[in-house]
Amino acid sequence: MSESVSMELGGRTLTIETGELARQASGSAFVRFGDTCILAAATASANPREGIEFFPLTVDYEERMYAAGKIPGGFIKREGRPSEKATLTARLIDRPIRPLFAEGFRHDIHIVVTTLSVDPDADPDVVALVAAGAALALSDIPFEQPVAGVRVGMVDGEYVVNPTAAQQEQSIVDVVVAGTAKAVMMVEGGGKEVSEETFLGAVEFAHDRIRDILRIVDQLVAKAGKPKREFPLFLPSAEMRQFVDEAFGADIARAMRVTGKQDRNRAFDAITRQEALVRIAGHRLEAHVRPQLEDSKNHDFEKCVKAREEDELRTMVVDEGRRPDGRRLDEVRPISARTGIVPRTHGSGLFTRGETQIFTAATLGSLSDEQRIDGLGPMTFKRFMHHYNFPPYSVGETRPMRGPGRREIGHGNLAERAIAPMLPPAEAFPYTLRLVSETFESNGSSSMGSVCASTLALMDAGVPLPKHIGGVAMGLILKDGRPGILTDIQGLEDALGEMDFKVAGTVDGITAVQMDIKVQGITLDIMRKAMAQAHESRLFIIDKLKEAIAAPRRGLSKYAPRMIVLEIHPDKIKDVIGPGGKVINKIVAETGAKIDIEDDGRVFLASPDAASAEKARRMVEDIVKDVEIGEVYTGVVKRIMNFGAFVQILPGKEGLVHISQLAPHRVNRVEDEVKIGDEVVVQVREIDEKGRINLTRKHPETAKR
Repeated sequence: MSESVSMELGGRTLTIETGELARQASGSAFVRFGDTCILAAATASANPREGIEFFPLTVDYEERMYAAGKIPGGFIKREGRPSEKATLTARLIDRPIRPLFAEGFRHDIHIVVTTLSVDPDADPDVVALVAAGAALALSDIPFEQPVAGVRVGMVDGEYVVNPTAAQQEQSIVDVVVAGTAKAVMMVEGGGKEVSEETFLGAVEFAHDRIRDILRIVDQLVAKAGKPKREFPLFLPSAEMRQFVDEAFGADIARAMRVTGKQDRNRAFDAITRQEALVRIAGHRLEAHVRPQLEDSKNHDFEKCVKAREEDELRTMVVDEGRRPDGRRLDEVRPISARTGIVPRTHGSGLFTRGETQIFTAATLGSLSDEQRIDGLGPMTFKRFMHHYNFPPYSVGETRPMRGPGRREIGHGNLAERAIAPMLPPAEAFPYTLRLVSETFESNGSSSMGSVCASTLALMDAGVPLPKHIGGVAMGLILKDGRPGILTDIQGLEDALGEMDFKVAGTVDGITAVQMDIKVQGITLDIMRKAMAQAHESRLFIIDKLKEAIAAPRRGLSKYAPRMIVLEIHPDKIKDVIGPGGKVINKIVAETGAKIDIEDDGRVFLASPDAASAEKARRMVEDIVKDVEIGEVYTGVVKRIMNFGAFVQILPGKEGLVHISQLAPHRVNRVEDEVKIGDEVVVQVREIDEKGRINLTRKHPETAKR
């Protein structure tokens, strides 16, 4: 039997239903907001997956083009690999849900979220997040804290929940927040140089709306929720935990205090199962622990070592106020920044922070190079792209490279969001821009390193950025409720800590944020302290960027295309294109320029060199130029008749020089004065009522030439 609950959210109705659709899943929810309809189904496997030491959660966000009344483009008329938007939405759902499952959960959880209908004024991503959280809450899967999420904008100084498309155009904030009734679990978004307080206000506003949504989810669970099943948790034995603490506690403490990443890793690598078998000999817990150590399928030893590492890190940070690499809690690692790294790119930058090193290359293209996005929303065009790569050698590993994964796509999008508000508009800088960040070395905060390297590359390319953009990743270590907030976290602190909070922006405000929590939420007070600490470190990092390049270079690279923008009357567009594209193709063939023409009459000319661009400009201007009486032109004889010669004075524009106007003296035969192909100087004598142009060679001005 179907059950539903509804509430008002931002002036529209949010409805959550269950019981009719996807009934064989462990739990399902059908959510409607405006005309956006999402189905989420959550399913748990009957048996735990063997041989794994991680929580096997998979979130798939399925975009269906029928939801927007579209047929997929291309030759294959069905949906294929997920779009970038679909991948980012799947991450948006996964990140707040994953930390809320109990440690040691080894049953496969699969959440499939399908778009059934899309309203352009109701983004499906946050509706999908609500649907996934409701499906888990309604299921028999042990997920005790329901999750929901909303998007927040700010229009005319007021926060707006789940803003419409028009409101998003005006908004200075775009933030997605997910959380439980008790705490915030995830933040993703940015703004147009907003203050920390404005951002925190958006998070607080969002959390209030999330609580409202979770109240109706609880009502639906009370009416239609399934009883929770018992799932075994695969946790280390108490004896193994005790043995690791006693036998390896001192080794782990020493290894944690080794400052270099590679040296520290070698110290941790020495803590092996083989060494444990040596030390267990004669130990009072030998009878309990030895069988576990000898069983290759039992990974309790490794789990206990990691847990001891986490405890040691908490002790160092919270009790001692020090970090594994010896830094203060609020200290940024040593920074190096350079530009002009390689000669043939249009711009390049190298940013090194500690053991994290990012190289970014900037490429400028014409507006025709922009990316066309044909998704569930209206077709859009994207003139700025940032792509992030993370090869395995950057962390000293080997693995097959199969194209960008979800993490790479997410990090690229975050850096893109951070930089986009500072880019000049197309009217001022008519180029398509692509940035590619290569991670050469990584020990934490590589996504924020790519923001810094991208700033260097853009300025090196001569892109007129008004300000430098810097980024930093903040961390959190909790011990007995006491927080230790870390600036510029490294890989170990990210892996063992409770929070990864990335903040990017200029000296005047925030442009991008991303926060992931590994515990069951944090308070706004901790977020406020982390953001204040991030603000100070961001200013420090930006000063380092300014030392490398104080302002954008005045000229573009000699390898970058030259762009000229013309404005012509829209009625003249057909003249520039010509019948079947004949005219525009001739310009392209003669100059090598790329030509893009907008419906409003803007003409963008892109060429590898300035001379070719200038030649193309002259040709276009000649085409659209109006012929004026009295003007003198150098033309070419195109046709000869017995009554005169037709001379092309501008592309597509011919005039007649009557036989009586060919020379100051009497002319008996036209051929006696001119031949086809001759270049002649003529003056416009008149333009009749039918637009026909009459020329002369008898005017004194033509005689001078």
